[in-house]
Amino acid sequence: MRLRELEMLLQKIPSFIEPSAELEQYSTPAPIAADMLYTALGHGAIDGRTVLDLGCGSGILGIGAWLLGAERVIGIDASEKAVEQARVNSGAMDAEIELHTMDVRDVSFKVDTVIMNPPFGCQNRNADRAFLDKAMDSASSVYSLHMSNTLPFLDRHVASKGRELWFHKEYKYDIPHLFSFHSRSKRTVEIVMIAIR
Repeated sequence: MRLRELEMLLQKIPSFIEPSAELEQYSTPAPIAADMLYTALGHGAIDGRTVLDLGCGSGILGIGAWLLGAERVIGIDASEKAVEQARVNSGAMDAEIELHTMDVRDVSFKVDTVIMNPPFGCQNRNADRAFLDKAMDSASSVYSLHMSNTLPFLDRHVASKGRELWFHKEYKYDIPHLFSFHSRSKRTVEIVMIAIR
């Protein structure tokens, strides 16, 4: 499957119906999700692998991993509403994804690859750290999205766990007006995809 084909398929996946500000539920845009997954595919981290999507939300990353040939895909989210939406979305795409409602700290799966777009920590400081630590505990290969300005911290934190942040790529991420505290119709932030081994 070509990158553009993947992106077009992922654009069909509905975003959050009732997003939670506290959980920082922002859908991963299809172009970013597709590029992230295609990058991981090129590194040998998707096809034929067991893939875990931490904080799966509406399921876009897990569905994309399944479309790219993952042998097994598991999605985890603390929100029952998100898991139910991911279940509907994966069903609509005929994607076989195991979905579980649980806190990220309770995850005990051991997999080949973690893909995730965790909370950035804008509402709850350091919210992404629990996801990052659990991802490194769960897999030898991790692909994750974070605020670009946290890259130096991410590099140090990953190294402190005996791992290596060996690849990164930056994107512009348009955050739509979803919540009452948003003052603009859209805000563009710079984010970074990191790859850990």
